[in-house]
Amino acid sequence: MHREVLAWFDENQRDLPWRKSTAWGVMVSEFMLQQTPVNRVLPIWNEWMNRWPTPKDLSSAKKSDLLKAWGRLGYPRRALRLHEAATIIATQHNNQVPSTEAELRNLPGVGEYTAAAIIAFAHKEKSLVLDVNIRRLFARALDGQEFPPLHITNSERQARTELIPEEASTWAAATMELGALICTATKPLCEKCPIAKQCLWRAFDYPKSETKKKPTQKWHGTNRQCRGTIIEHLRQNENSTTKNLQTLWQDESQLEKCLASLIKDGLIEKKKEKYSLVD
Repeated sequence: MHREVLAWFDENQRDLPWRKSTAWGVMVSEFMLQQTPVNRVLPIWNEWMNRWPTPKDLSSAKKSDLLKAWGRLGYPRRALRLHEAATIIATQHNNQVPSTEAELRNLPGVGEYTAAAIIAFAHKEKSLVLDVNIRRLFARALDGQEFPPLHITNSERQARTELIPEEASTWAAATMELGALICTATKPLCEKCPIAKQCLWRAFDYPKSETKKKPTQKWHGTNRQCRGTIIEHLRQNENSTTKNLQTLWQDESQLEKCLASLIKDGLIEKKKEKYSLVD
């Protein structure tokens, strides 16, 4: 399995710029790729790395500039967490991305997966990287299940840790790529899979999983859409009054709640009855 997956990756891996970047470039990509597809991240990542090539550069940037440059990646709080993490790295880690799980987990916005990914992809060290694509690939190939459990268990961690070969960082990237491009959630390309003959899910004739997939989040009319509309408007305009914002959203009560939540989250501020992105 190791041989087949690594050989497939060597021939088929995408030419993604963060794979040839600095540890900081990898970290920026991991923040941006959370819940956001690669094609949307690519142009934004390139712009960010040109403007802020080190943690110190980003830490000195204005938050409003970060939020504008974040564009339509969604979940803009990630930009603020990345700014906070950059400040800590610049001041406490000599402008170098930490290489241990404990240090990484102490940074804002860095959880179990992100820490593991930075260790593997930025520092080329052994770590257990389990994103949704890797978990789905292993669930199918090794467990004969269409989808893995919704939450990672200790037994899953132990079993997947035992799989890691000597080429640990490449293995993490290869299994993630295979899951993302071939063993997809819907309509997997089994005929192109290098381990199709070893796949238990295929051998069992593709049984449907009893695991309920996470419901797709609605967008139209939600608070997320309202918040996104406000943020996008303030990216294009230095400031705006409540009256102007009311022309963007019909539900005034929902608009007020979203404005309050954006202020609470530190994304926007209100001065002299005008709203703007936080400085």
